Amino acid sequence: MWRLGFFFHEIAFGLLSVFIPLYMVSPPIGGSLVDLGIITSIALFSAIPASFLWGYICDKTRRFKLYILLSFISATVILYLFTFATNVLTFIILYAAMSMLHVAHEAPKNVLIAEHYSRAEWGKSYALYEGFTEIGWLIGLFLGLFASATALSSNYILLLCSGLNLVAFALSILLVADPIMIFERRLVNIEKKLDYTYQGLGTFSKLMDGLSIREKFKAESFSAFGLGLVLFSLASSLFFTPLPVFFVQELAFPTSMVFMVYMLSSGGAVVGYFLAGRSATSPAAKAHMRRIVLLRGVLVFLLVAIVNFMVSTTLLASVILVLLGFAYAFYYILTLSLSMELIPAGRSGLFDGLVGVGAASGAFLGPFLAEILGFLPQFLIASFLFFLAFLVLKIFA
Repeated sequence: MWRLGFFFHEIAFGLLSVFIPLYMVSPPIGGSLVDLGIITSIALFSAIPASFLWGYICDKTRRFKLYILLSFISATVILYLFTFATNVLTFIILYAAMSMLHVAHEAPKNVLIAEHYSRAEWGKSYALYEGFTEIGWLIGLFLGLFASATALSSNYILLLCSGLNLVAFALSILLVADPIMIFERRLVNIEKKLDYTYQGLGTFSKLMDGLSIREKFKAESFSAFGLGLVLFSLASSLFFTPLPVFFVQELAFPTSMVFMVYMLSSGGAVVGYFLAGRSATSPAAKAHMRRIVLLRGVLVFLLVAIVNFMVSTTLLASVILVLLGFAYAFYYILTLSLSMELIPAGRSGLFDGLVGVGAASGAFLGPFLAEILGFLPQFLIASFLFFLAFLVLKIFA
């Protein structure tokens, strides 16, 4: 039941995911693609130190509910203030402030799940949370479709999102509770060190007995894992940040059609989240993660080919967006479960910080490259970065 507040929060941000990019390039803001990139990247870069800060503070104080409430009430207030923004500068300030405060709930939410469930249940628990909240995101996109079809004004949309976050805040006051004891992540960390030591002793014993060694004995490289996270996030953000504008400007989709395409992608993600829980506990989880990253690169490349040759563009682009959403759900659950194993207590914001570095860089580069080179070359660069992330993650395991 504690997830219910997050559900309403995701409804609001599902609507905003398409509304904000289109709102930025329309009156009264009237920004360009480059402005969109600058605004989004500033907001995301601002959120990086905030992610580390909130993760450190919540682990240090062992208070998690407080920062979840802070995230939801700040979004409520700032989205209301957006209705008074009439220029790019004001929008940048408000958007950056919201981004810094919005991430206050991410690390506490991840820790709550990790500490409420055993390691064997992490994948299933994260998948349940993400699948449930992704349904909220999907409903938000449906509300966006309804709003565009009925020509609802931008101010009313912002007020609706503000109200949804207020509901999330109220529900979280009633339903979210801090864990009584906090030890599961420390136990997992100890188990991993003991397991690695045991493997090392076993290998050494075989060598001393003159036996041949065929097994791989290799410590997981957090540096490679972290770089893979950054590259994947960079590629995703570079591809997705200007995508709503691409659909409107290049493919001449009406706004309602853009929301519909994103709804299909979100629907794919919902299915992916509910199927990903079992894979997260599988011994082949790392191999699954690498394949998903490779698949994302292939799908983006296929989208470029479809648009370039104008082959059933609307239908096939929609199918690719569904598969991209499905693939992301698997990737996110697998990497989140692995990160809770690798990241020690006190640094729970590191996962969001690394993802934020890639997302912020891609948020600027995506619109900038689209403005300078065009959308299709920009998509090809994103596809290459997915392939590069795949190669780096092979080093991790």
